[in-house]
Amino acid sequence: MPTKKQENNPVIPELKHKFSGKYISAVGRRKTSTARVRFYDDKKKRIIINDKNYTEYLSGADLIREVEDPLRVAGKMDASISVKVAGGGSRGQAEAIRHGITRVILKIDKDLRATLKPLGFVTRDPRKKERKKPGLKRARRAPQ
Repeated sequence: MPTKKQENNPVIPELKHKFSGKYISAVGRRKTSTARVRFYDDKKKRIIINDKNYTEYLSGADLIREVEDPLRVAGKMDASISVKVAGGGSRGQAEAIRHGITRVILKIDKDLRATLKPLGFVTRDPRKKERKKPGLKRARRAPQ
């Protein structure tokens, strides 16, 4: 008998599939988001993010393009990718996924580094939110 939690969160059968074969994994990060990426080379184009199709998980064409860019540049659009991402907002998560996918692609073919590096996909963006300091209203905003 399904519990209330299972009833509220139904699993779509076509998305709850097992990826078969060996995979190459990497971690991508951006701000407070962390994405664990697994790359399966089984020639079925599917990108699953947190057990959802990536077009459903990411809201907006710019975020979808952000995730697809390293695959398009590398010519690996027919691969299967499984992603577990946590933390941050939607933009940070999309950029963390892009960073993880880029790292996986570089593990497969190191020659693509010269192509991906000028586009800014290889470098981890180190910017984070600055902490609030005592006596100030925000990180640097002093009282009037």
